[in-house]
Amino acid sequence: MAKSWKMPKWFYQLGSPRWFYDISSRLLPWFVIAAVVLLTVGMVWGLAFAPADYQQGNSFRIIYIHVPAAVLAQSCYILMAIAGAISLVWKMKVADMVAKSCAPIGATIAVLALVTGAIWGKPTWGAWWVWDARLTSMLILLFLYIGVYTLHTTIENDISAGQAGAVLSLVGLVNIPIIKYSVEWWNTLHQPATFTVLEKPSMPAEMWIPLAIMVLGFYCFFAVSLMLRTRVEILHREKRAGWVQQMIEEQ
Repeated sequence: MAKSWKMPKWFYQLGSPRWFYDISSRLLPWFVIAAVVLLTVGMVWGLAFAPADYQQGNSFRIIYIHVPAAVLAQSCYILMAIAGAISLVWKMKVADMVAKSCAPIGATIAVLALVTGAIWGKPTWGAWWVWDARLTSMLILLFLYIGVYTLHTTIENDISAGQAGAVLSLVGLVNIPIIKYSVEWWNTLHQPATFTVLEKPSMPAEMWIPLAIMVLGFYCFFAVSLMLRTRVEILHREKRAGWVQQMIEEQ
C-alpha cells in the first residue's frame, strides 16, 4: 500500500501563531538592517551616481522607485492570494493573518507605483495619466487590494472575512499576467520590462545594478512591514492565549 504524502513539518509550524511570532522576533532585526543598507546604497547610487539616460535625461531616475514598487505590488498580491488559498484549504490562522496584512501594504505600494509612474509619464508622454493597458491594470490591482482589505475590516467574523478576502484575491490573480504581459499583448505607451531574470539587461551595469539593489531593498522593507503587521494581528486575535498573557506579564 502506497504511503500517503504528508506536508513537511515546517509548513505546519508556520500555522502556529506563537511559532510565527517567535521566529519573526529573530528575523526582524536582520531584515531591518538589510532594508536600510540596501535602500540607502541603491538610492544614493541611482539618484546621485548613475549616468543620465541618453533619451530621458535625469527624469529616468524615478525608475529606482517606480520599478521596485511596481514589481513588489504584484509579488505582494501573489503572496496574499497564496496565503488566502492556504487559509481556505488548511484553515491556518496565520495564513489568514498574513493575507489580511498584505492588503494595506500592497495597496500602499501600488499607490506609490502609480504616483511615481505618473511623475515619470509627464515628461515622457506629456500627460500625468493615460488609459494605457499597463497603467489601467495596475489601477485595477489597487482596487483589488482595497476590496480585500475592506472585506477583512467590515465583516465582523474573522473566518468569514478571511474566506471572502481569499476568494476575491484568488479571482484577482487573473490581473497579474495582464499587468506583466500587457505591453506585449497590446500596443501601449508603456515601455517593456527594464530587465528580467533570464535576459541580459537592456541598460548598462552602472544603471541596472543600483536598480537591482533597490528591488532587494524594497523586498526586505516589505518583509519587515509584513512581519510587524502580522505580529500585531496575532496579538489581537490571540490576546486570550496563555502565551500572550504570560508575555504581557513579563513585560
